[in-house]
Amino acid sequence: MQITVNGTSHDLEVAGHETLLGLLRDRLSLTGTKLSCGRGECGACTVLMKVGGARQHTVYSCLTLAAACDGASVTTIEGLGRPSLHPLQEAFIAHDAVQCGFCTPGQILAAAALLEENASPTEPDIRAALSGNLCRCGTYPKIVLAVEAAARRMASGG
Repeated sequence: MQITVNGTSHDLEVAGHETLLGLLRDRLSLTGTKLSCGRGECGACTVLMKVGGARQHTVYSCLTLAAACDGASVTTIEGLGRPSLHPLQEAFIAHDAVQCGFCTPGQILAAAALLEENASPTEPDIRAALSGNLCRCGTYPKIVLAVEAAARRMASGG
């Protein structure tokens, strides 16, 4: 299969049971994508994927078979802010939206997908977009503030 991850093309042979999460973490050493529940319920494994001309969207990499990603372009947290931090990453730092940090990559990537579709989301829009990403530390208010701040900054061209 051929897959582009964070802008780098890879030609790989994958087993029928191999997940995108396993491919990213174990074979490409991109450990920002986390395994937590393994059932698509927590969002720690969230990445962005684009297939063909479709719009980039979030996927739970723990539930996505690697073989189903042939021809896809995937963005992980490691590729989001290349070469410098993405405004969302900066806002999460500035607003202390990172506590233990385990959920942060998935939260940021879900927020990036939201801001790609809706440059000026309301608080309910943000909460709905991030509802598939659990934060065991309860940092939700700070996460929402960070996404709002990043949206404002991105809208102003910064």
